[in-house]
Amino acid sequence: MKKVELNVIGMSCGHCAKVIESCVGILTGVEQVLVDLKKGNVVVEFHPHLVSFDQILETIDEQGYDIA
Repeated sequence: MKKVELNVIGMSCGHCAKVIESCVGILTGVEQVLVDLKKGNVVVEFHPHLVSFDQILETIDEQGYDIA
């Protein structure tokens, strides 16, 4: 299991958090997605043999958010 913390630009409300949590959370191999709007970050726990870090970044990017 791997855990990464990402600084995500553009999150501003509960809807933003739900979008990221649901889109990243449904990826095969993702165990947990925690969004902290105050800090502007997302913590993702995932199995790297099932989902790549790049897939997670791409999924966030596809929702209109940037990674710092």
